Amino acid sequence: MSRVSQKPPLVLDPETRAHLEKVSVARTAPVAHVERAGILLAFVRGETVSAIARRFHTNRVKVNDTINRALQVGARAALSDLPRSGRPPVIPDEAKAWVVSLASQKPKDLGYAEELWTTRLLAQHARDHCEEKGHPSLRKLGRGTVSKILAANQLKPHKIEYFLERRDPDFDTKMANVLFVYKQVELLRAEETPPLVAVLSYDEKQVIGNRAPDLPPVPGKHPAVQRDHEYVRHGTLSLLCGIDLLNGEVLGRVEHRHRSREFIAWLKQADAHYAEGWKIRVILDNHSAHTSKESRAYLATVPNRFEFIFTPTHGSWLNLIEVLFSKLARTLLWGIRADSPEELTARIEQHLEALNQQPVVFRWKHALEEIAAS
Repeated sequence: MSRVSQKPPLVLDPETRAHLEKVSVARTAPVAHVERAGILLAFVRGETVSAIARRFHTNRVKVNDTINRALQVGARAALSDLPRSGRPPVIPDEAKAWVVSLASQKPKDLGYAEELWTTRLLAQHARDHCEEKGHPSLRKLGRGTVSKILAANQLKPHKIEYFLERRDPDFDTKMANVLFVYKQVELLRAEETPPLVAVLSYDEKQVIGNRAPDLPPVPGKHPAVQRDHEYVRHGTLSLLCGIDLLNGEVLGRVEHRHRSREFIAWLKQADAHYAEGWKIRVILDNHSAHTSKESRAYLATVPNRFEFIFTPTHGSWLNLIEVLFSKLARTLLWGIRADSPEELTARIEQHLEALNQQPVVFRWKHALEEIAAS
């Protein structure tokens, strides 16, 4: 007697099944994508893991991993390798902060003839003095790492040319998947009971408080708001936000950090918000929290509930949530200062509530006519 599978069934909508069938026989698709599409189709037909492994001349572990990924993040996302978190940083934050403090000074004030830093000079100075300053991790600091530290802190004490790192090998495939979802959204808006589509993206806003209160504009004296140039840094907050592409409703959370546990909290919020049985499709970037062990463990408890569509590396512009964040930056967050993280949290939540009272539907129109609807 054959063993009965303990896995939940993998539910595929007609569009996803057609996509898998197309990939499974494609001659130009990556070999791994072809194999994974075939594995998922065989599982949907009721074949056992052992039978599938024999059919594709592979092992049960690879078959199980492919099926579990599809149950957690959706069949389309399961065709590609999930992003990995990478190696942990070897330079602690304290050492990076010291490099930033150096970049905030002029080289001539530290005994050099130069007026402005170059990445070479800044890296050399850091290597020469890191031991005495208690930052031995910078002994082999290079120009490239200096550039990354400065860019992360929005500092440009030198003139430098930036190069884009190697393009995502699956860029075209991932972009097509995102645009295909936008095409489906346009068609689903015409239906009476469309399924749920949500879009998720992340951003963070630094909390800055005033040392002195702002002065209002005064006619004939100063036309603009007057503000003390000094400020207090209270830390950072992260806005975890998704927007429903069908009705414009915003699902947002304000957290002190944006780790896996905060991402899982947002997923649970989305799961509670939509009725049981709805498919929740999420377009999101390749942040490590989205595919971490903790996140996948939660997704395994709600099989077939979520489907992830990942934007390509350096393709965040494909995510419509960026339009909302741009609007927030130009309205709510422009010039904002708060006296505490709690105040900023309350103001952001108040703004999101106001947005949901008059939701705005964002639409992607560029190149959609080139995407097939089926």
